[in-house]
Amino acid sequence: MRAVHHRVFAVASLWGLGLWCAIAQAQGSAPAPTRPALVGHDLINAADTAWMMTSTALVLLMTLPGVALFYAGMVRRKNVLNTMACVVAIAALVSLLWFAAGYSLAFTPGSGWLGGLDRAGFAGLEFQLEQGRLSVSHVAPRIPESVYAMFQLTFAIITAALLVGAFVERMRFSAMLVFVGLWTLVVYAPIAHWVWEPGGWLAQMGALDFAGGSVVHVNAGVAGLACAWFLGRRTGYGREAFEPYNLGFTMAGAGLLWVGWFGFNAGSAVAADGRAGLALAVTHVAAATGALAWMAGEWVVRGRPSLLGLCSGLVAGLVAITPAAGFVTLRSALVIGLVAGLACYWGATGLKRLLGADDSLDVFGVHGIGGIVGSLLTGVLASRTVGGVPGSLAVQAIGVGAVLAYSLVATAALLWLVNFAMGLRVDDQSELTGLDIAQHRERLGG
Repeated sequence: MRAVHHRVFAVASLWGLGLWCAIAQAQGSAPAPTRPALVGHDLINAADTAWMMTSTALVLLMTLPGVALFYAGMVRRKNVLNTMACVVAIAALVSLLWFAAGYSLAFTPGSGWLGGLDRAGFAGLEFQLEQGRLSVSHVAPRIPESVYAMFQLTFAIITAALLVGAFVERMRFSAMLVFVGLWTLVVYAPIAHWVWEPGGWLAQMGALDFAGGSVVHVNAGVAGLACAWFLGRRTGYGREAFEPYNLGFTMAGAGLLWVGWFGFNAGSAVAADGRAGLALAVTHVAAATGALAWMAGEWVVRGRPSLLGLCSGLVAGLVAITPAAGFVTLRSALVIGLVAGLACYWGATGLKRLLGADDSLDVFGVHGIGGIVGSLLTGVLASRTVGGVPGSLAVQAIGVGAVLAYSLVATAALLWLVNFAMGLRVDDQSELTGLDIAQHRERLGG
């Protein structure tokens, strides 16, 4: 009888222990937030936070001074300072607009088309020391929301800065500020919401864009093409040689882009983990392959390779791997880099002639075409083993088409509005003199 009692007691004890563990587990694992929320400091992962702060600095480095140098080296001497001024001013302007409204519109729940205003007016991003709480985004619940918002800000900055390459040497500085400010809120923020906020309609459809193939590159590429078409060709385009000021600047900028892109892609894992490590590796392979593919194509067509071609090719590879970085293997990265290098070389040469637009620094040819190629190949090459989700070429095509159509139409509408209100293009004399003097009363020394 005593043995029976012992067995009953043992079973009851085990059942009670299991019940206690289940209750403790239920209490200790709150449901995942579905909107930005306040949580305890203990829920923040220090390693992830450190990596994301590093990634934020790397992505900002891509714009300042990466894009500034990359673009300034390719324009004529008389427009170098204006090109750099545009990039710096865009970084400052977009930063303030981001915390005023852009971040909230992009990364808070709302409809499938646009976020809410929970974080508008420089609100949110709380840190409460005495209460032991801070805010996190539902998209990145293991790092402070301030870090996530800053990381996403650097994407908004570089997307807007890429537009400069399409309208350099002919847009008024004041008009550029108004246009880019409106574009960030009206075009970039909604598209970021569609793709990256869990309630966005493209996210709900299953569109894959790990780090910005459509949000950044297709978006900036087609918007740049709209700018080039709307502004018209530079005076003398196609009739006289436009000598680049300093391709050494361009190479330095390309190098900074290559290094910074590790934060761009590996940082988009939002964790210091194995997926981030693989994203870093495939990014490097695609960049190297893109550079060599462009070089080979140029060597065959023109009979010689060029430094500018190598720089453009590595950027093409980086652009194309961006949507795929968290979903593909090294072998797939090799394919993506190869296709992108050749496709973007064609985009910056043959396609550019067909389109008839003076896309000054090939924003559409490199970023637009590279983003389209990478986004579509993500649907073909995405590995469920790597990313946990299957790819779909049809869904990717819908995503690319939607971003392309909206960005093209909305950008054209904004250009028309700004041109109607204040005029977009500088006068002929200013263009002849150069925008450094005409817009800023500054000139390069030496």
